[in-house]
Amino acid sequence: LRQQTIRARLLGKEFSFLTGSGVFSKERVDKGTLVLIDHMIVKDGWDVLDLGCGYGAVGICVAKNFKGCRVVMSDVNERAAKLARRNMLRNSVQNAEVRIVDGFENIDEEFDAILINPPRMAGREVCFRMIDESFQHLREKGLLQVVARHSIGGRELSKKMKEVFGKVKEAGKKAGYRVYVSEK
Repeated sequence: LRQQTIRARLLGKEFSFLTGSGVFSKERVDKGTLVLIDHMIVKDGWDVLDLGCGYGAVGICVAKNFKGCRVVMSDVNERAAKLARRNMLRNSVQNAEVRIVDGFENIDEEFDAILINPPRMAGREVCFRMIDESFQHLREKGLLQVVARHSIGGRELSKKMKEVFGKVKEAGKKAGYRVYVSEK
């Protein structure tokens, strides 16, 4: 496993992340993640799920900036989850945990916010399943927040969110990416 360190300034704070082969966007924090972090809706004290956390950029940023939040980061990729755990330590984050799970298996609690930068390469069915299953794991008034390129799959994801939740809005956009939000 070849590992490297990348640095990023997220919500005005400096972060250092260990990344490596076999994880998404190992060279830098990807544009979709940056747009999601800049436009996500999170309040201190919330329970937040970073679904498909990769090496942990989104979840660690939430945990560090909202110390009253409890953050669960999950990924099906064991290597990514191990990196996320190490990155929690690197960035002095205590209010988060990492789980190696496929979708929502072994996740039985409800959240105030679920944040997803969907794994487009895994296919539309996987991304749609993440949206479908998010509904049962959100509290009343909880927010599903998904980032995607509008012209490359985002339009379909936002339609799916509208179908499942009854409504969808945009929290922000930049560089072709949009953050879609649905409230339960």
